[in-house]
Amino acid sequence: MRLSNRLNNFDAYLGTAMNLILTKMRTEGKDVINLGLGDPDVQPPEHLRRALADACLDVNHHHYPSFYSPRPLKEAMANWYQRRFGSVLDPETEVLPLLGSAEGLFHIHSCLLDPGDVALVPDPAYPAYAAGVAIAGGVAIKVPLLEENNFLPDLKAIPQDVARQAKMIWVNYPNNPTSAEANLGFYQQLVDWARRYDVAVIADNPYSEICFDDFCPPSFLMADGAREVGIEFNSLSKAYNCCGWRIGMVLGNKEIISAMAKVKSHSDRGIYYPIQVAATAALDGPIDFMEGRNKMFTERRDVVVDSLNKLGIKATRPKATFYVWAPVPKGHSNSKEFCFSFLEKEAVWMIPGSMYGQYGEGYFRIALTHSTERLGEAMARLARFLG
Repeated sequence: MRLSNRLNNFDAYLGTAMNLILTKMRTEGKDVINLGLGDPDVQPPEHLRRALADACLDVNHHHYPSFYSPRPLKEAMANWYQRRFGSVLDPETEVLPLLGSAEGLFHIHSCLLDPGDVALVPDPAYPAYAAGVAIAGGVAIKVPLLEENNFLPDLKAIPQDVARQAKMIWVNYPNNPTSAEANLGFYQQLVDWARRYDVAVIADNPYSEICFDDFCPPSFLMADGAREVGIEFNSLSKAYNCCGWRIGMVLGNKEIISAMAKVKSHSDRGIYYPIQVAATAALDGPIDFMEGRNKMFTERRDVVVDSLNKLGIKATRPKATFYVWAPVPKGHSNSKEFCFSFLEKEAVWMIPGSMYGQYGEGYFRIALTHSTERLGEAMARLARFLG
């Protein structure tokens, strides 16, 4: 069987393979604590679950999704962005629902890249960005995210010849894996830079509603001229505790939205209609549950960060996301050796920073997806491991 050569240009997602390993460890009787998976132990609010259940029971809601008008959901998404970020968007031309934002992260490269075209990809970053470039036949050029720059890309350090070649640049704030945040000033600089070099900005913002300490993450689309140069992805997965629903959105530049809709017209038939109904109810409904949810993550964050600091591991206290990004402790050769050794000896899995790229080496990521008690147990095991 002759497979595509481009499959050699990226690795399979480590998380899938690790879930199989951790499952096997559990069947062997080990008390595994998985601090790698970014799927929190939270549920959609009851009114959303009821909205979905009622929509499912309606016998008229089970045609192909393209049978129904997408406008109510598009309008709900546009209205949510206007309330949350002050961004006024045309539901018809500047908003597109997605089968989870991950679908859009994959298709965007088909919309913007021809074989050999350059995409600027942050490093460290969610691995799907670089993999999507490779699958589309593009060339990914790394943009380092360094601690001394607060894990923001140094736009001035991108060589002018590289900037002129680039068709697109990825940004993701609040950031996975570093949990860093960007302010509106950075986004304005990014818009000006993108306009200067004719580069499409692809902003990924799924953690906008997971925030702490009175911090409220901005949207790329809040910057003047943002819709002229780019788009933003967002999702109900994290904001509304709906990871399994697979409901996301892309908003912004009309040309890119139109291109994405063209690709999707062949790749799928739309979102299951009861989920559209429930998602519309979510976006138009109350958000008071978010305060308690974010308070819970704040408490978990503090348990982990305080424990790491007591162990001599200097961890930044994040203002957003449910991740903690920390340096590998002294005495370990690299992030992979540290994380796999800890897993073998204490049955706790944390993701090595090298999984996220060259500049992720020297760090590891913890997901705050367990109770404070369980996270405390994981930190106790880490203390024992480090001796």
